[in-house]
Amino acid sequence: MLKIGVFGVGHLGKFHLNNWKEIAGTELVGFYDPNNETANEVSEKYQLPRFPDPGDLINACDAIDIVAPTNFHFELCQRAIRKGKHVFVEKPLANTMDEARQLVKLAQESNIKLQVGHVERFNPAFLALKNTELNPMFIEVHRLAQFNPRGTEVSVILDLMIHDIDIILSIVKSGVKNISASGVAVMTDTPDIANVRIEFDNGCVANLTSSRISMKRMRKMRLFQKDAYIGIDFLNKKTEIIRQKEERDVNVFAFDIETPKGKKTLAIANPTVPEVNAIKKELEEFSSAIINNTKTIVSEIDGLMAMDVAHQILKKIGNNTIVR
Repeated sequence: MLKIGVFGVGHLGKFHLNNWKEIAGTELVGFYDPNNETANEVSEKYQLPRFPDPGDLINACDAIDIVAPTNFHFELCQRAIRKGKHVFVEKPLANTMDEARQLVKLAQESNIKLQVGHVERFNPAFLALKNTELNPMFIEVHRLAQFNPRGTEVSVILDLMIHDIDIILSIVKSGVKNISASGVAVMTDTPDIANVRIEFDNGCVANLTSSRISMKRMRKMRLFQKDAYIGIDFLNKKTEIIRQKEERDVNVFAFDIETPKGKKTLAIANPTVPEVNAIKKELEEFSSAIINNTKTIVSEIDGLMAMDVAHQILKKIGNNTIVR
């Protein structure tokens, strides 16, 4: 049995605990959380021992799951890696680029698995495209959330937009050529809303808007490529593909449009969206990578790359500050 310890059992940490209890081949040995009220509640509800010292929990585990605030990621990660323990750490990988680079170096020098919690990679709406060739030349993203004090220790870029940055970097296999960005702090001391344009070496352009002060929630990504328009609704778990109809397109809704080159028939397809619990799926894949000695799906390099782009965006916003 793979022995797991969880660091941080707040709102998201409880979701992790619930899912670990259902994952075959793993055993929850305990948790660490400095908040006495939260810790007592969790210990009683889950009948799980609270470890008063982080080092003791690390020593008792084969792998640790870090769901603590970002400023604790580096210390916990590096302590675990130096002990030869596997690490799952929530996004972003670390608080600073220097910390992230040190963790990547440590992980690659050791014989451990490290996975970063970019959970949208496991969203059913995105998984529905696993057999679809993605080669977008224009991407548009809106990720809007209502204000919640939880998570505001970092900017909206590192809190929300980083999900989409990671997804885009996993799709667009090209270097970043240029970034332009603007943002404003409304409710906190860091940007709460931001708009970003990322230009890639292969000509792809991505426009991203993220807000944590919106009246409604939205998590949509639209991909435009030579042969198709692809819509991904991460919030409502829906996926849509519109493209020129082919012989293989049967039992799909189709309609004709007139173009300068004559009539074209378009087909609308809705790929089967799997019934998947994204958090459980990412934790299952992490434990599977350890047990089967395979690569993690979202590696430390992926986490570093997403952070690098996010920090470039923050630097651009800092140079284009909107004064309240």
